[in-house]
Amino acid sequence: MLTRLPTVLRTGALGLVAAALVAATPTVPANWEVDASHSRIGFSVNHFFTPVDGQFEDYTVDLTFDRENPANSSVAVEIQVASVETANERRNNHLLSGDFFEADAHPTITFRSESISESGGVLQATGPLTIKGVSKQVTLPIQLLGVQDIPADMQEMLGGATAIASFQTGITIDRNEFGVGTGSWAATLVVGGEVDIDITIEAALR
Repeated sequence: MLTRLPTVLRTGALGLVAAALVAATPTVPANWEVDASHSRIGFSVNHFFTPVDGQFEDYTVDLTFDRENPANSSVAVEIQVASVETANERRNNHLLSGDFFEADAHPTITFRSESISESGGVLQATGPLTIKGVSKQVTLPIQLLGVQDIPADMQEMLGGATAIASFQTGITIDRNEFGVGTGSWAATLVVGGEVDIDITIEAALR
């Protein structure tokens, strides 16, 4: 019985039990608020041989991040297709038409993680990516760029943030798998078939 041990052993044993209980207690992921002014959801696709860059300017990101157990995190993204910006109004409108995104019928692009694992310091977020009503299972390799705790005397100037974290990910998709490009525009002679997506997110814990 523990009560028959010498006091020093009894105290040490109780300490080990308490430490084990703390270690066994799962951490709770915190909700992080995305700072859109320091974040970007962009893409690049070839026009013949020339890369053309663009981005989506209206989106929401629901991010929970567990610093102690990153695999206990989750992310959900909703992009408003109508916010596409390629620095050319005519091209923007063409992308929104039935030739490409058909934005009136399919106003959003979404991704929601169903599982997150960690390998070699990189988070692997797996879940459905839905574009133009078509869902494909994808895995986003997410690099944690860093986490910075904010000193108490600087938190007010940063809107009450107690910590800042930055994440970066990228993936290449085949636009035709999602039906983005119909009729002659489905061909890849003019607009390339592969689209590189790059995402950088800065988020604050408050």
